Amino acid sequence: MLFYDSVGPNPRVVRIFAAERGVVLPKTTIDLRGGENRQPAYLAKNPAGQMPCLEMDNGEVIAEITAICEYLDEIAPGGASLIGATAEERAECRMWVRRIDLNIVEPMANGFRFAEGLKLFQNRIRCIPEAAPALKDIAQERLAWLDGLIADRRFICGDRLSLADILLFCFLDFGAQVGQPINPALTRISAHHAMMKARPSAAA
Repeated sequence: MLFYDSVGPNPRVVRIFAAERGVVLPKTTIDLRGGENRQPAYLAKNPAGQMPCLEMDNGEVIAEITAICEYLDEIAPGGASLIGATAEERAECRMWVRRIDLNIVEPMANGFRFAEGLKLFQNRIRCIPEAAPALKDIAQERLAWLDGLIADRRFICGDRLSLADILLFCFLDFGAQVGQPINPALTRISAHHAMMKARPSAAA
């Protein structure tokens, strides 16, 4: 198994997930800033040219962080699942991952790509600079929405750590570095972020 790693929040989600699940990930680092992920050698692994991807022992390659994390969850040597132990728990986790991904991660990431990250991304994907402020506003609005939904919860899925928590943490940490900090008024989101940052896996 070989993990194709790089800078950025997406690979970090997988690294933290693997650390929490006790999976040792042999890895190689791809120079994302230098565009190595858009070169033929990497495109042969992941035609989308996105980071990260995971080459399995049989030579097959999977991309997309949710798919990679679910695979790692299933092959982990032991411990509690970070997706869910029952059909109901898995459905709950996937629901929250989807909500966070579509409502917060996507507008936050594109708000960065179309503004602060424009120089890096303008020749790689279609960028819409005029959309950046609205996308950032959408991410903040949906964070406020999420803040209201997680009252009295330790984790997004109640009392259990899941992929949803890791996804949210990684992108909020990233957002804070690129001009999209957490609004201090969102006390539950702020507390959740601080709790996740204190976990040893946050250093992965």
